[in-house]
Amino acid sequence: MCDTNAYIDNKGTEELYLENVNLIRPEDGRVYLKNLFGEEKTFDGTIKEISLNSHKIILKS
Repeated sequence: MCDTNAYIDNKGTEELYLENVNLIRPEDGRVYLKNLFGEEKTFDGTIKEISLNSHKIILKS
Protein backbone atom coordinates (compact mmCIF):
# COMPACT_ATOMS: atom_id res chain seq x y z
CA MET A 1 0.00 0.00 0.00
CA CYS A 2 1.27 3.48 -0.84
CA ASP A 3 0.91 5.83 2.10
CA THR A 4 0.30 9.50 1.38
CA ASN A 5 1.20 11.93 4.13
CA ALA A 6 0.21 15.58 4.57
CA TYR A 7 2.84 18.15 5.50
CA ILE A 8 2.72 21.84 6.40
CA ASP A 9 5.13 24.12 4.56
CA ASN A 10 6.69 26.14 7.38
CA LYS A 11 9.04 28.63 5.69
CA GLY A 12 10.60 26.00 3.45
CA THR A 13 10.56 23.20 6.04
CA GLU A 14 7.98 20.43 5.80
CA GLU A 15 6.35 19.41 9.08
CA LEU A 16 4.29 16.22 9.20
CA TYR A 17 0.60 17.00 9.76
CA LEU A 18 -1.26 13.72 9.11
CA GLU A 19 -0.17 10.26 7.97
CA ASN A 20 -2.00 7.81 5.69
CA VAL A 21 -4.35 10.41 4.17
CA ASN A 22 -7.06 8.98 1.94
CA LEU A 23 -9.48 11.94 1.70
CA ILE A 24 -8.77 15.62 0.99
CA ARG A 25 -11.53 18.21 0.65
CA PRO A 26 -11.08 21.99 0.28
CA GLU A 27 -13.69 23.88 2.35
CA ASP A 28 -13.85 27.72 2.25
CA GLY A 29 -10.21 28.53 3.03
CA ARG A 30 -9.61 25.30 4.91
CA VAL A 31 -8.53 21.79 3.97
CA TYR A 32 -10.32 18.81 5.50
CA LEU A 33 -8.26 15.60 5.72
CA LYS A 34 -9.14 12.10 6.88
CA ASN A 35 -6.82 9.13 7.13
CA LEU A 36 -7.20 5.36 6.84
CA PHE A 37 -7.78 5.04 10.59
CA GLY A 38 -10.65 7.58 10.72
CA GLU A 39 -8.59 10.41 12.20
CA GLU A 40 -9.85 13.76 10.90
CA LYS A 41 -8.12 17.14 10.81
CA THR A 42 -8.98 20.53 9.35
CA PHE A 43 -6.15 22.86 8.34
CA ASP A 44 -6.64 26.63 8.00
CA GLY A 45 -4.99 27.26 4.66
CA THR A 46 -4.72 25.85 1.15
CA ILE A 47 -3.12 23.02 -0.78
CA LYS A 48 0.26 24.13 -2.09
CA GLU A 49 1.15 20.92 -3.91
CA ILE A 50 0.18 17.28 -4.30
CA SER A 51 2.94 14.95 -5.47
CA LEU A 52 1.61 11.55 -6.46
CA ASN A 53 5.12 10.18 -7.12
CA SER A 54 6.36 11.23 -3.67
CA HIS A 55 3.06 10.42 -1.92
CA LYS A 56 2.99 13.93 -0.39
CA ILE A 57 0.41 16.62 0.17
CA ILE A 58 1.90 20.02 1.02
CA LEU A 59 -0.33 22.52 2.82
CA LYS A 60 0.34 26.23 3.33
CA SER A 61 -1.20 28.88 5.58
